Amino acid sequence: MGVSHEDIEHPADDREQEIVAYLTTHPDFFHRHPDALAAIDIPHPTGDAVSLIERQVRTLRDQTAVYRRQLEDLVGVARENDALAKRLHRLTLALIETHSFDEVLNTLQDELREQFKADAVEMKLFASDQLDAHGHEAGPALFRDFLKRGRPNCGRLDRDKLSYLFGPQAGETGSAALIPLTAPPLAGVLAIGSRDPERFHEGKSVDFLQRLAEVVSATLQSASSPGV
Repeated sequence: MGVSHEDIEHPADDREQEIVAYLTTHPDFFHRHPDALAAIDIPHPTGDAVSLIERQVRTLRDQTAVYRRQLEDLVGVARENDALAKRLHRLTLALIETHSFDEVLNTLQDELREQFKADAVEMKLFASDQLDAHGHEAGPALFRDFLKRGRPNCGRLDRDKLSYLFGPQAGETGSAALIPLTAPPLAGVLAIGSRDPERFHEGKSVDFLQRLAEVVSATLQSASSPGV
């Protein structure tokens, strides 16, 4: 037994009538569901011309879409910042329990690798007075300007800095975050490396890294001497 073209279309007609009947008996539907109304394109019979109302509706719809995307971006940033704050809090609590430079480094390596998915974590320390001596020691010579600026930065490092910081892992490090440390009479650099060249790109915000620098510097200041 064949199925006629009318039989195929008839169920759709019935559904449309059900929709019409529902909207007729629930005139407040679009008041309760404004998003549904915003998604509906209601043409105005004006021939080939587009009515002013139609143009206004399209403009408002486009603006609404832009605002929605902006709101979603803001919510995403807020969530990321909240997650970073929680991780920094956990790291701070872990550092409070340390008592020596070795413990500080071990804690940083464990927490940064686990919480922040770092591929490499290194900390280099040297005497603060070497920064003003203009000698040729590797650490002060390579990072003198960076430490005087006192501001973290991100990006790709040149070969000398990669080799000094990461040693055998230098060739695997695509990008890095450098964090200045100040713990008189010592100064230093905390380096967080990633295999991903874009993980620590130059445009990345360093606000979190600045707070990390303050926490680690304060911890080092109260830690026992490394004996150097």
